Amino acid sequence: MTAERRLLTSAYTDLIQAPGTDEARWRAWDSWPSMPRYALPEGGRVVVAAAHPDDEVLGAGGTLALLAAAKVALTVVSVTDGEGSHPHSARITPERLAEVRARELREALDELGARNAEVVRLRLPDTGVEVHEEHLTGELTRLLAGAALCLAPWTGDVHGDHEAVGRAALAAARVTCVPCRLYPVWLWHWAEPGDARVPWETASRIMLPATVQKRKRAAVDRFTSQIRPLGPGPQDAVVLPPEELAHHLRGWEVVFA
Repeated sequence: MTAERRLLTSAYTDLIQAPGTDEARWRAWDSWPSMPRYALPEGGRVVVAAAHPDDEVLGAGGTLALLAAAKVALTVVSVTDGEGSHPHSARITPERLAEVRARELREALDELGARNAEVVRLRLPDTGVEVHEEHLTGELTRLLAGAALCLAPWTGDVHGDHEAVGRAALAAARVTCVPCRLYPVWLWHWAEPGDARVPWETASRIMLPATVQKRKRAAVDRFTSQIRPLGPGPQDAVVLPPEELAHHLRGWEVVFA
């Protein structure tokens, strides 16, 4: 890893681990009503790429539920298995955690009404996606052939894996001429309403009816390994505490062009 890359990774970690923006501030933002609505496809197949199992549900779980209810075919791509979420745990090995998180994702998709979604596990290394970005672009290009839409993590999310998956998805979408929209995950933590670092001019909203919000809440609850401690020590701490989950349980989701 180059010195420049080490500094960037450190900056990412600092932003994500710093105290985040309270969800009450986001909900009170007066710019929400002027944000345009995004029209989802009513047929065909949608490919949803995620850096780690749970990203797709946190950032676009309601959208997945809407698509599934409309009988749109879904391909969910787990780029990594999320095996690095508790690297120092003595209670679970990375190999076991990978299987746990894959099972949690399938259970979450069931909660969203997407039981028939195809799940593709690419098994790239957690925290190391950038090194394999060219390979990932090729895999996504193959999977996007004939799709109606691609959803992927936002390229400015301030998480190296998220950004690499977003870049690869955009590159594959250009090759296949498939529309691509990017969903944020960590943005709600480190940014604030009206933040100049965020391209709000390209943002649009997907509104979630109450029934869909309920489905998403149930889906998020399936990620036990991330929302509950694995043990009493700091190495087994919760990854997504309630104040973080609150950002993902609104009545709408946001995508960037």
